[in-house]
Amino acid sequence: MSQMQIGLLILGGVVLLGMLIYNSWQARRGRPRQADPVAEPAPVLSREPGLSESELEALSPLGVDQMNLAAADKRQSLDALIDAMVPVAVDMPVSGEAVLSAMPRTRRIGSKAFSVEGLSVASGQWEFPQAGERYSQVQLGLQLANRSGPINDIEFSEFVVKMQVFCDAFGGTPDFPDMRHEVNRARELDQFASEHDAQLGFELRALRAAWSPSYIQQMAARHGLVAGPMPGRLVLPAPVQGQPVLLTLSFDTQAALAEDLDQSALRTCTLSLDVTHVAREQQAFEHMRSLAKALAQAMDGAVTDDKGMPLSDAALEQIAQDIEQLYDRLDQHGLSAGSALARRLFA
Repeated sequence: MSQMQIGLLILGGVVLLGMLIYNSWQARRGRPRQADPVAEPAPVLSREPGLSESELEALSPLGVDQMNLAAADKRQSLDALIDAMVPVAVDMPVSGEAVLSAMPRTRRIGSKAFSVEGLSVASGQWEFPQAGERYSQVQLGLQLANRSGPINDIEFSEFVVKMQVFCDAFGGTPDFPDMRHEVNRARELDQFASEHDAQLGFELRALRAAWSPSYIQQMAARHGLVAGPMPGRLVLPAPVQGQPVLLTLSFDTQAALAEDLDQSALRTCTLSLDVTHVAREQQAFEHMRSLAKALAQAMDGAVTDDKGMPLSDAALEQIAQDIEQLYDRLDQHGLSAGSALARRLFA
C-alpha cells in the first residue's frame, strides 16, 4: 500500500470520526435540557392556597358544592355592591339545622353564585348557617356579575323560584328586589369589571436548547415556586397563608402528563399575574418582573410578550404605572385588588 493510500485512509478515518462527534453533539444539543437528578422535586400542594370559591369549583370536577367550605363560609360574604340582596323575615329565631336542611344542592344560578347568611342570636354577626346556632334574620344574595358576564332575566327568575322554595321550607318570607333594577345594576357592574380587569402574562422563550418539563419545574422550584394541583402549573405562594397566589408559571399540559418528563421538548412557558386578585401591598408585579428576568437568565431564555416580542425595561415600567392607576380606580369603587369582593367579581 502506497503512502498516498495510507494517507487517504487516515484522512477518511479522521473525517468519519469528526462526523460522528458532530452528529453526537448535534443530538445532545437537540435534546431538551434535563433536570439535575440529585435535586429535590418541587413540593406538591393538595390545592393552591388562597383560591376563591369560584376558582375552587373550576379546579374540582366535583364542584365546590360538594367540598367542605364551612370554615370559609363562616365569615360574612354578601355585599350590596356586587350582590342582589334579599332580606328574609322569620317570625321567630330559626335553627341552623332548619336552614341547612332546606339548602339547595347547588349554590349556583347559571355561572353566578348565590349565598345564604343568618344573623346569629349568640354572636350578633352575619354568617353562613351553622348547626347548633339560631338566627333572628336570614338574608340571600345573588352575585350580579363575574368574568362570565352579568345576570340576565332568566337567571334572576330562576333565583326567585329557587329561593322561594328554600324560604318556604323553614317558614321565611323573602322580599325580592325589582328584577329590572337588579339586571340593570348587573350590566353596569359588568361594564365596570370589563374596563378594569387585568390579567398579565409574560412568555419565557428558550433561546437555544429546549426545556424538559422536569427542568422547568426544577428551575422554578429554585425561585420559590411550588407545584399546584393541575399538571403543567406552578405557583408562587403569598407570604401569608390563605391569601391568593402571587404568580403562576404554566406550560403545556400534555407535556406535563407525559410518562417521561425528560423527553418532552418545550420552548415556551408563561408567567402570569391576575392583578385584581392580589393586594397592592404584595407588589406582585415587581415579583413578576424580577422572577421573569431571573428565570430567563438561569434557563438561557428571553422574556417576551405573547407575540414573541422582547419586553424592554421601558415597556415594563409603563406596565407598572398602568397597574398603579388600576389599583387607584379599584380602591375608589370599593373593589380593592385582593379583597374578597374583587376576587368574587373578577372570577
